[in-house]
Amino acid sequence: MKTRIWVILVVITAIACFFVFDLGQYISLDHLSQQKQSIQSAYQRNPLLVIGAYFAIYLAVAGLSLPGAAILTLAGGAIFGLLVGVIVVSFASSIGATIAFWVSRYLLRDWVQGRYGRQLTAVNEGIKKEGGLYLFMIRMVLIFPFFVVNLVMGVTPIKTLRFYLTSQIGMLMGTIVYVYAGTQLANIELAESAGDILTPGLLSAFALVGILPLVAKKLVTNLTQRRRLKGYKKPRHFDTNLVVIGAGSAGLVAAIIASTVKAKITLIEKSRMGGDCLNTGCIPSKTLIRSAKINAYIDRAQEFGIQVEARRVDFSAVMKRVQNAIKTIEPHDSIERYTELGVDCVSGQGKVIDPWSVEVNGRVITTRGIILATGATPFVPPIPGLDQVEFLTSDNVWSLMELPGKLLVLGGGPIGCEMAQSFSRLGSTVTLVDMVDRILPREDADVAAIVQDQLAREGVDVLVGHKAVRFESSREQPRMIAEHNGEEIAIAFDEVFVAVGRRADTEALGLDSLGIGTNPDGTIELNEFLQTVIPGIYACGDVAGPYQFTHMASHQAWYATVNALFGRIWKFRADYSVVPWATYTDPEVATVGLNESTAAEQGIDCEVTRFELSGVDRAVADGETQGFIKVLTVPGKDEILGATIVGYHASELIGEYVTAMTHGLGLNKILGTIHIYPTLGEINKFAASSWKKANAPEKLLEYVARFHRWGRG
Repeated sequence: MKTRIWVILVVITAIACFFVFDLGQYISLDHLSQQKQSIQSAYQRNPLLVIGAYFAIYLAVAGLSLPGAAILTLAGGAIFGLLVGVIVVSFASSIGATIAFWVSRYLLRDWVQGRYGRQLTAVNEGIKKEGGLYLFMIRMVLIFPFFVVNLVMGVTPIKTLRFYLTSQIGMLMGTIVYVYAGTQLANIELAESAGDILTPGLLSAFALVGILPLVAKKLVTNLTQRRRLKGYKKPRHFDTNLVVIGAGSAGLVAAIIASTVKAKITLIEKSRMGGDCLNTGCIPSKTLIRSAKINAYIDRAQEFGIQVEARRVDFSAVMKRVQNAIKTIEPHDSIERYTELGVDCVSGQGKVIDPWSVEVNGRVITTRGIILATGATPFVPPIPGLDQVEFLTSDNVWSLMELPGKLLVLGGGPIGCEMAQSFSRLGSTVTLVDMVDRILPREDADVAAIVQDQLAREGVDVLVGHKAVRFESSREQPRMIAEHNGEEIAIAFDEVFVAVGRRADTEALGLDSLGIGTNPDGTIELNEFLQTVIPGIYACGDVAGPYQFTHMASHQAWYATVNALFGRIWKFRADYSVVPWATYTDPEVATVGLNESTAAEQGIDCEVTRFELSGVDRAVADGETQGFIKVLTVPGKDEILGATIVGYHASELIGEYVTAMTHGLGLNKILGTIHIYPTLGEINKFAASSWKKANAPEKLLEYVARFHRWGRG
C-alpha cells in the first residue's frame, strides 16, 4: 500500500511540475524550430548523448501520458533523419506506452475491475481471446489517442509483454510516416513564396499522414481476414455465388435480390418456405386477430344502431380461415416461384462446414458467400413443471381446433397481448401474467396503460408483477403458481400459451467450429455490415437481431446480400436510424424512432406534442376515438425524433412519419401537405398543427396584431 501511495505521489508531482512550470513549451514546434541548429550541432558532436536525452524525454512524456508525443515524433525525424529517427522513436514510444500501461495497471486496474467487473466481463473475455488483435487494430488505425489506449489497456487482462510487442509492431507504420513528415518539416527555411515551403516531399508527408488511417484500416482488415481463414483451403472454383440458409422473410428477400443482379444462388430451407411470418407468425396471427375483431364489433353492434340476434363462435371455422389465408399467400413464397426466378431451392438442414462450403442432405455446395437467415423460435423459460404441461407457443397454437375454456398467457409483450385479446374476444376466459410491473415494456407507460385498460374491460385478467414459480399438473386441471408481493397465487388453466420472447435459431448451423460467436440473446455476433468474424459469412433477420420484425428482416436482407456479393468492392453499413414497429392489439400501437422512455434513457432532450384521436372527425364517425398521437421533436425545431400512435389503424397511420424521418422532412412539411377529409390520416396533420401553435413566434404575432389594428383604422 505504501509503495502504491509513493507511486501516486511521484506521478502527481511529475505531472504537476510539467504544467506548473510550463515545461510543455520546450517540446513545442516553435521552440524546437528555434533550437534546431543548436540541437543538430550537439547531435553531430555527441550523437549518443542527444539520443539518450531525447529517449529519456520521450519516455517521461509517454509514460506520464503528457501532451507532446506527436511533436516529439516529428522532432525525431527533424533531428535524426528517417532511419535513425524511426528506430529511436519506435522503441521510445513503445517503451513509454508500456510504462503508462504499467502505471495504469498498478494504480487503477484493481479498483476498476472491482467496481465494474461484472459490466466488463465480456470485454475481459474478448481481451483474453483477441487482446493482441484488438490492440494491433487500434495501433494501426489510430482510432483512439495514443495515451488513451495505454491507460485503457492497463485495466484489462492483456499481458504486459503482449502489449509491448503488439504496440511495437502496430505503431511502426505510423511512426515511419510521422518521422518522415518530421524530416520534411526540418527542411523548411525562410522562404519567399508558398512554393518554396510546399515542397513535393512535404506535400507527400502530409498526404501520407492523411491516408495512413485508410491504408492501415485496409491492412488490418486484410490481416484479420487472413487470420480468420487460416487453416481453411479456399476452392479454386465455386458451385454458386451465394448460399442462403433459411427461406423466411430475410432469406426470400436475399434470394430475390441475388437473382435480380444475376448471381447464381442456392436457397436452403429445412421446413416450410415463407418461414415464421407466413406459417406461424404474422399472417396467421393477423388473420385470427381479424376474426376476433369482427366478433368484438358484433358485441358493439348496438353502438351503431344495429340489433344482432344470438350467435356463436365456430372456432374450428376460424382456424380453418387462418389456414386458408396461409394457403392463399403460399404461392408467393413457394419453391415453384423461386425456381422460376432462377433460384436453386433445396429442402433440408443446411450446415456451414467451412468459410466457403455448406452441407445439405449429404451434398457439399461451395460458394463465395453465405447468408444465415434461419430466424428464431419461441423461447421456453426453465420454469419447474412447465415441461410436464402440453404448452402452446406461436409455433403450434395454430393446430388448435377447440377453443380453450381457460387460457393462461405467459408474457405481456406484443405477441402475448395480441393472443390474449383475440382468444378473449372469441370466448376464452383469459389470464395474462407477466413478471414486470406493466405490459408492453418497450412502449411508454401511458401507451401501455391504454392497452392494459382495454384488455381489462374486455374481461382479460391482467396480472402484472406476478412471477411464474412452477407449474403443477393434476387429473382435474393444471395450474400455475405465481409469486406476487411475497405471496403465492394459484392460477388454473386448460391451456397455457408461452409468449416470453423468441430466441435465434443457430443450433444446427455449425457456427462454433468456425469461431462465430453469439450474443447473450442467442443472435449471431455481427459487425455493422452484418458480417460475422468469417469474412464471407453474413446474417440477417431474427437470427441477426437486434429487431425481430419481418420488415426489419427484409431491410437487413438488402445489406447482407449486397455486401456478400459485392463486399470485395464496397460494403454498406446497415441503417437502423428509422425503425418502425406495431402491436396489433385493439387499439393498435405503432412507434417509429424514439419514444419518451427511450429519449429519457438516452438523455435526449425533446419536445413532446400530443393530439387526441377524439379530435379527428373520421374517428368520431367510425366510433373509434380511443387513443392519441405523440410526436417527439428537437426543442424549438420541427425535426422529428420519433412518433407513437395508439388507436384505430395506428399501424397504417405511422407510415407518414416513417417517410418523413427517412427523408429528413419536418413537421412543417407534414402541415403543408393536403390530407383528405374525412380520414384518420388527418391526425398527423393535426399533430403538426399543434406543434406549430406551441412554437408560434409570439413577438412577431404581436406586431401582426398591431398591423391589423392599424388596418381597421
